[in-house]
Amino acid sequence: MPSITLRDLEPADLPRILELNDAAHPAVTILSAEEMAALLRIAGYTFAAVDESGRLVGFVIGMLPGADYGSENYRFFEERGVDSLYLDRIVVDEGLRGQRIGRLLYDAVFALAREQGRAEVTCEVNLDPPNPGSLRFHERLGFRRVGQQRTKGGSITVALLAAPV
Repeated sequence: MPSITLRDLEPADLPRILELNDAAHPAVTILSAEEMAALLRIAGYTFAAVDESGRLVGFVIGMLPGADYGSENYRFFEERGVDSLYLDRIVVDEGLRGQRIGRLLYDAVFALAREQGRAEVTCEVNLDPPNPGSLRFHERLGFRRVGQQRTKGGSITVALLAAPV
């Protein structure tokens, strides 16, 4: 694994966040610069994975309970009534996948959840369009399916996942 450190995302990261996010489509939705900036403003937590040169190679954007966030998937988890940290998106540079950067980011999310006394970490993974690699990754981390729904006007089907802290 390359030498990776974690820090919070910063406003100056926005161009690279967009580049990584767009490259990860359709696993994550493409957002405009304005939409991503708005998401970052309401995020309850973020993590940036940076290499030894300081280059952003991965990131996490997540929400705390009670956020003013309109995501259908976030609302599903809020309505379950379980105290959880919601992970909206995790993206790792395509050329660096499989080098444990995603695991490092998730370790930070779970550490934050433990620190805050949360019961679980939640997220969703696309079923249609399919993302079998992400499903396997999440299963290895202890995530289990707690629901499924069609989103984005029926164009995407997701597995709604939760893992105990």
